[in-house]
Amino acid sequence: MTDRLLLVALLSAGLVVAAVPLLLPYLRRVAGQPIREDAPPRHREKAGTPTLGGVVVLGAAAAALVAFGSWSPALAVASAAAGAYGAVGLADDCLSLRRGRNLGLRAREKLALQVPVALGVGWYAASTTAGGTAVALPWGGSWDLGWAYIPFAAVFVVGFANGVNLTDGLDGLAAGTVALALAVYALAGLRTGHPELAALAVALLGGCLGFLWYNAHPAQLILGDVGSQSLGAALAALAVLTKTEALLVVVGVVFVLEALSVVVQVAYFKLTGGRRVLRSSPLHHHFELVGWHETKIVTRLWLVAALAAAVGWTWVG
Repeated sequence: MTDRLLLVALLSAGLVVAAVPLLLPYLRRVAGQPIREDAPPRHREKAGTPTLGGVVVLGAAAAALVAFGSWSPALAVASAAAGAYGAVGLADDCLSLRRGRNLGLRAREKLALQVPVALGVGWYAASTTAGGTAVALPWGGSWDLGWAYIPFAAVFVVGFANGVNLTDGLDGLAAGTVALALAVYALAGLRTGHPELAALAVALLGGCLGFLWYNAHPAQLILGDVGSQSLGAALAALAVLTKTEALLVVVGVVFVLEALSVVVQVAYFKLTGGRRVLRSSPLHHHFELVGWHETKIVTRLWLVAALAAAVGWTWVG
């Protein structure tokens, strides 16, 4: 099985590395990334960098799975969740590109599309997985949420999809941290008796590693919402379907911190009539405005993610 997983990862990475140079000339013409008006000033130099790189990652992962993976209903659910969130992200990216501003779908429009898919993942996990409506606890045992599990799973999926999306703001940051989390979920899939989900994890892992060849600073290609939303949804679906939700909170700690930084910033701003906890949010923007160079921020957050992945690997192993 490990040989097949290696083939899946290598094929996915190889396809991305081979496809990006062929697609870059076209993407430079039609998919130059708009920059948020409130982004740190140094981001102006990123304007026009091609986006929609997530399409390549997803396509390569899908091809690798078809070639060497095995099929199951759980794999279909996780793949459908990733694809659906990728479609929402693609619509968001295309609207931003058409308007020439980083302004695509409204938040409520995204949620209206994301929540039904997340509820479907939660319903499937509650109905078919061995853990049912229970959530495993880090210190052992589990907590059966009963009817509340499905909305919990929906919030979990939506939260992590948008957490990865918020993390995707610096060259290599999202792809690198997602790759580290996926490595743990490849092991989690095997340990929980879901080799087909392990194959999905390594297919996406290979795609992320191939993508990093072009996404490392200075990036030649950006994931876009199509990539960050789909990768976040895939991670969350893997966690829900393997009943390892608490594990993802650990190995995805960077996504958790990025999302919490936005929630805290917005809440504090409203409660205090305009005061801020951070200089900017998400968290990586705060570090930029403090004076850290982009590569230092990415490297240090990778280190945090690597330590979290090591803890998760020990936990699963």
